[in-house]
Amino acid sequence: MSIKQGDIVLAHLELKLKDGTIAESTRAGKPTRFFLGDGSLSEKIEAEFVGLTVGAKKIFSVEAEEAFGEHRASLVQHMQRHMFASDMDVSVGSIIAFENPAGGEMPGVVTAVLGDSITIDFNHPLAGQRLTFDIEIVAINP
Repeated sequence: MSIKQGDIVLAHLELKLKDGTIAESTRAGKPTRFFLGDGSLSEKIEAEFVGLTVGAKKIFSVEAEEAFGEHRASLVQHMQRHMFASDMDVSVGSIIAFENPAGGEMPGVVTAVLGDSITIDFNHPLAGQRLTFDIEIVAINP
């Protein structure tokens, strides 16, 4: 059985940045689950899975716009300290959950703190990055 659109796929995944740094890996834990066609992966990435079978391994690269998009300056916001709870950690690198207009959560990363001004980046942490995927198919429609 080979992977086709609409399948649920369990796969071990390792994401590498352009310089070879591993950004994410499931190799030491549980495989990740993908539903091909739900919009969570770009068409380019989904196409790389189609036709693979259980046990197949594949390495491929995608440009930023085919992965998590380009880094967008419009998603970097400057906020004042009084907008956060007094006991909240707003140090550089902190991840803060904000409510989006639809009522869901949207994470933001604190990228700078200058006095009472706090800079929050709502871009995906891998936005703007060319990524190399190293995948191994564990199961199809488990």
